[in-house]
Amino acid sequence: MQAKINSSLLKTLLPSEKVYDVRDLNLKGFLIRVHPSGEMSYICQYKRGRRVNLGKVGVITAAQAREKAIEVLSNINKGIEPKVQKGINKPRTLQEFIEKEYKPWVLSHHKRGEETLATLTRCFNKFFSKPLSEVTSSVLEPWRTKRLNEGISNVTLNRNIATLKSVMTKATEWGFLKENSLKNLKLFRIDRSPKVRYLSLDEESRLRQVLLQREQQLKQERKSANQWRQERGYPLYPEVAEDEYCDYLMPMILLSINTGLRQGELFNLSWSMVNLSERSLILSGGITKNNSSRYIPLNDEANNIIQQFYKKNAIKEGLVFPSRNNQPFNNVKRSWSAILKKANITQFRWHDLRHHFASKLVMAGIDLNTVRELLGHSDIKMTLRYAHLAPEHKINAVRKIDWSLQVS
Repeated sequence: MQAKINSSLLKTLLPSEKVYDVRDLNLKGFLIRVHPSGEMSYICQYKRGRRVNLGKVGVITAAQAREKAIEVLSNINKGIEPKVQKGINKPRTLQEFIEKEYKPWVLSHHKRGEETLATLTRCFNKFFSKPLSEVTSSVLEPWRTKRLNEGISNVTLNRNIATLKSVMTKATEWGFLKENSLKNLKLFRIDRSPKVRYLSLDEESRLRQVLLQREQQLKQERKSANQWRQERGYPLYPEVAEDEYCDYLMPMILLSINTGLRQGELFNLSWSMVNLSERSLILSGGITKNNSSRYIPLNDEANNIIQQFYKKNAIKEGLVFPSRNNQPFNNVKRSWSAILKKANITQFRWHDLRHHFASKLVMAGIDLNTVRELLGHSDIKMTLRYAHLAPEHKINAVRKIDWSLQVS
């Protein structure tokens, strides 16, 4: 059987009673082997009767396997034989497994694959030289205790450990370990309904005031710069009208407050997700945390922000808030920290703007299920953290069994 090997083909291949191969139409020697169990592997046949395994489907992509096959065939032309001895390419250490097996898989299957790999390097590099089988609970426990004594929170430690455990789980699934050596490592118990950080009325007022002052300062600096350039005959910078924003910081913050968008969703928001006539956003699953699309209506302030940028944007396509070279922002930590410092707001993250959005909805009497839908939570349990902000329904429930009311 011959076909063009790509991601679309993989969806059509079904297991049979016997093993069978699918050869690529364009690259001779590149093929997929389909096993009766449903497992599929990329293979490069570089000589008659001589093959090398490139990796499993699901671990690496078709494109990555094709690149490996081209490299093998190119080396053959140079007289370099691939190492096909049993076990020679099998990862022996945690670092080898991450680099050779886990990295290609996580980058192709997870939107935050780069962040996952960065976390593994930052937190667990001291264990990279250890064999996979020696990365055990007894090895991790002293590390966890040390981090705990350094002031790292239980939530952060749980998140880091879960990242490493996912690596070991894959190593077990793919046959590099007989048993997951971290399966018995228990995570810390944490408060499932932690205190939600949101802005008080005074804090939000100070935040908005600092943002306005920053805008005025930037506009004044632009005027001064243009005056200086005009006196010397240099080209002038574009003028900023009084009703326009100088940059993206203030509108992004205000949009977060009014929509509950996650920072990553905000950075990747495109004009194709904006419906101006219905005053709404429809986030695609490609940018949301749970891969599900989400509908968000726009209130007046959010709609005015979107409308202003739409009128100013001549192309009407691409990102709503592009950084340099029309790429999504990576972070705005420095500018955000400066704003919080001037507004005298402490212990507050950008993500807490999302909590602020939800908290204001609940305190305004909006039911929790509607809040869940607006936030894009797949489970109501995540939304229940805001329930304490609307105690009226609990008060009314208790009042219904008040004996003094029943006998009066």
